Amino acid sequence: MNQNVYIIRASKFLPNLPISNDQMELYLGMIEGKPSKARPIVLRSNGITNRYYAITKDGISTHTNAQLSSTAIKNLFTETNDWAEVELLAAGTTSPDQLLPSHAAMIHGELNHKTLEIHSVTGACCAGIQALKYAYLSILSGQINCAVSCGSEKLSTWMLFSKFQAEHDKHHELHHNPILAFEKEFLRWMLSDGASAFLLKNKPEPNKINLKIDWIEIRSYANEMETCMFAGATKNADGSLTGFSDLNPNNWHEDHVFSLKQDVRLLGMNIVKYGGQFLEEIIKRRQINIQDYHYFLPHLSSEFFRDKIQQNLAEHQIEIPNSKWFTNLSQVGNVGSASMYLMIEELLNTNKLKIGEKILIMVPESARFSYAFASLTVV
Repeated sequence: MNQNVYIIRASKFLPNLPISNDQMELYLGMIEGKPSKARPIVLRSNGITNRYYAITKDGISTHTNAQLSSTAIKNLFTETNDWAEVELLAAGTTSPDQLLPSHAAMIHGELNHKTLEIHSVTGACCAGIQALKYAYLSILSGQINCAVSCGSEKLSTWMLFSKFQAEHDKHHELHHNPILAFEKEFLRWMLSDGASAFLLKNKPEPNKINLKIDWIEIRSYANEMETCMFAGATKNADGSLTGFSDLNPNNWHEDHVFSLKQDVRLLGMNIVKYGGQFLEEIIKRRQINIQDYHYFLPHLSSEFFRDKIQQNLAEHQIEIPNSKWFTNLSQVGNVGSASMYLMIEELLNTNKLKIGEKILIMVPESARFSYAFASLTVV
């Protein structure tokens, strides 16, 4: 028998002090000892003013990804003692600390508490909402009554100058076509560290604002598109990837196999279009009135895409006015799989929500093009 599923609590952990745009190179370092000419241009496009790094100015880690997640999860229980009710831990990330053990197993080890079921999702931006869906379906189906899901990233160490492939100066090109900066520089000046977590139950918490999960839909377009963003591989002329285990270890460093790369031409042509297409399909199938939604929470990798998303939605007869958009990209940066969690955490804990309001979530992923949408109702 299906149960209702509620997000009854949300928490976060953002490491250390916020880092402004002018401080970034103090932490990430300068490529070839020179300030990046692309950095201010990329930052103007992405609209980010603060982000968080789990490293010192010497590039030394202050937290692992698993520690970021476990701290966020512990913050769910600072005022209560209901951890014993949790039956499942589902965790999503782009940037696990190691290949094995799984990210969820490492978080569980950091928590050092009761035994429970774990589920790990490693991908890109959709990994967090995929973990949430696993937790949601586990409760919905009646298999369990209580779960924790989380999204986290620790990407600052991936962006250190020592691990970053230097680019030729594209300063002039960037002024005319900002998307050219995205291939390497946009990732370096955008990504942020942090974690956020939800406590989910089959019953709402009394006398508090809860979020009922109405539905979660996720769609991959990998059957139509080649890889756009990748790490741990090289991309071949035919668009296929060769993974690190099939490459000569002597070339891993020279070919920057483990750096995060993005095919910006694929990104620019395709990441926006799939959102309107998928949402229009959902609206028709579920007989949704988009005007019923009071908040629209899109995971924006960059403010560069805001107008393009709005235009794409309008082309599919989906009108969502700016007054309904809610993001916190400018203050926390792009935290990948945790970004959706961080938006909901802020919205839920600002005490602005009213019973009956509805929230629409959108999470695009450019790795090989996926999209996720979710609907929540305030109860």
